[in-house]
Amino acid sequence: MSNLALQELSSTIRNLADQVGTAIVGVNGRGCGIVVADGLVLTNTHNLNASVAAIVFADGREATAELAGADLERDLALLRVDTAGVTPLEDAEGDVELGDVLFGVSRPGGRALRVTVGTVSSVGRTFRGPRGSRISGGFEHTAPLPRGSSGGPVVDATGRLVGLNTHRIDSGFYLALPAGEELRGFIASAAAGELRARKTLGIAVVPPAAARRMRLAVGLPAIESPLIRGVDERGPAGRAGLRRGDVIVKVGDNAIGSIDDLQGVLSEAGSSIVLRVLRGTDELDVIVEFESDGGPGGEA
Repeated sequence: MSNLALQELSSTIRNLADQVGTAIVGVNGRGCGIVVADGLVLTNTHNLNASVAAIVFADGREATAELAGADLERDLALLRVDTAGVTPLEDAEGDVELGDVLFGVSRPGGRALRVTVGTVSSVGRTFRGPRGSRISGGFEHTAPLPRGSSGGPVVDATGRLVGLNTHRIDSGFYLALPAGEELRGFIASAAAGELRARKTLGIAVVPPAAARRMRLAVGLPAIESPLIRGVDERGPAGRAGLRRGDVIVKVGDNAIGSIDDLQGVLSEAGSSIVLRVLRGTDELDVIVEFESDGGPGGEA
């Protein structure tokens, strides 16, 4: 790369830091967020642990944000907070393509701004979100960022948003959700209060293949359905008496052979569901009642 090209790259990075840096915030000391409109911050649900969040702005100002809406299955959350005149990021035009040069920007937990450069290394990626759901349509890029950068933006050389960093992989590279019509639709629906949160049981689960090995290891019959590895005693599953080690084999008339099956049933759940679980070698039916729609916590 020529000296002139290096100087141009350096100038672009400094300009981007000045242009977009104020729109990047810290979220709960653990991740990032993006000011996408006046009073609205976009982030990942895995950066939250409640319906309120602590926000740190570029100038050091701290504020408490309230959850406007969340899509647990796509790991998206929109927060409502006083953005105090911060200029929001605007979307880039068109879709990202393999080989596109882009820039990763983050302010991990509200600390110093990072700007790195890379390329789109893969498109059309599908990956697992933190709650086990399959997230499709993502892209991979090689602009390395430190831990705590999820919820921050990927931008083009003009400072326009091309994606939301969501899942950190090897060498600090990230999988990102693309900006575009689907993401704009989420922001609009969440801002208008039109999102219905997916029901959650308040459990953490082990995938069927791992559950099978765990049961065989303790001399129990093998079965390939999700196994409960943790229960929030205050959640619907805890109130219903579900326990660690229970295997969920059916919900109503639906056989459960994967985490996706379980999440699909929960997305259509009413005020209560009947779970058939295998506890040791005994099968039993458990009625689970929901007090309200699920929030950002829990895995299923």
